[in-house]
Amino acid sequence: MKLLSFSCNGRDSWGAVVGNGVIDLGLALQGQYPLLQDFIGSPDFARRDALVQGREPDLLLSDITHLPVITRPEKIVLLVRNYMDHHNEVVAAGLKREVPKFPPLFLRVWRSQIGHGAAIVRPAISHELDWEGELAVVIGKGGRHIPESEALSHVAGYACYNDASVREWQFHAQQIAAGKNFNGTGGFGPWLVTADEIPDPSDLKLETRLNGEVVQSSSTSNMIFGVPRLINYISTIFDLVPGDVIVTGTPAGTGWTLKPPRFLAPSDVVEVDIEKIGVLRNSVQDEAA
Repeated sequence: MKLLSFSCNGRDSWGAVVGNGVIDLGLALQGQYPLLQDFIGSPDFARRDALVQGREPDLLLSDITHLPVITRPEKIVLLVRNYMDHHNEVVAAGLKREVPKFPPLFLRVWRSQIGHGAAIVRPAISHELDWEGELAVVIGKGGRHIPESEALSHVAGYACYNDASVREWQFHAQQIAAGKNFNGTGGFGPWLVTADEIPDPSDLKLETRLNGEVVQSSSTSNMIFGVPRLINYISTIFDLVPGDVIVTGTPAGTGWTLKPPRFLAPSDVVEVDIEKIGVLRNSVQDEAA
């Protein structure tokens, strides 16, 4: 099942995608679960198919505005250099880095996110805005110290993510969060595909396109730390809760590693296409004065 968050006619809701339409489950359940993350953490999530069965779409996909899949996650935990091909290109670009022994983490704030179809914002203070196509993992069942053998049972589903990065600010210090949290830079969508449709996330094709040109082409099989290890490691630090998002890192093909570097500009269109999930599409615009 595909689940998404959306806005229509001035009202925010969430629902299930059926063909070219959306069943407004937020409305159908009479506001019992105001946000998709509330539904994911509820007993009703297990009976989602029954809730949708027999219902006709309330809206067309073309009539809604996509919001970030999880609009207000408690935590967005992201990985840096979690693909061996990306690690190698970073080293080739001149940064002295060892293959990480443990997952290198940083955090994003939820206000930095945008939905499918929205514009990534190039900040006025820097034009070194780069793309990073990534697989996002949405936690469905919380926990702490989750064993790798049980980790996938804690996943609600998967989505596409574009961890667009302001490189100049990222490299201000060894801690990279400054370049990863500008407003309007975290593309997240277009929907969540529930984990029952992707029982094994370890070999999904991932492709990022810039204005139709393929700039990243890889597979999640190239991750240094797979999804079960990430959940195990992160849950050793945090209490994971329903709606938490783990963004698993980007493969080779980022713009700053090219010679000369290539960055995003207004009117560009970036697409993150992940097998079995779909395509996250965002244009680029300059920050308003």
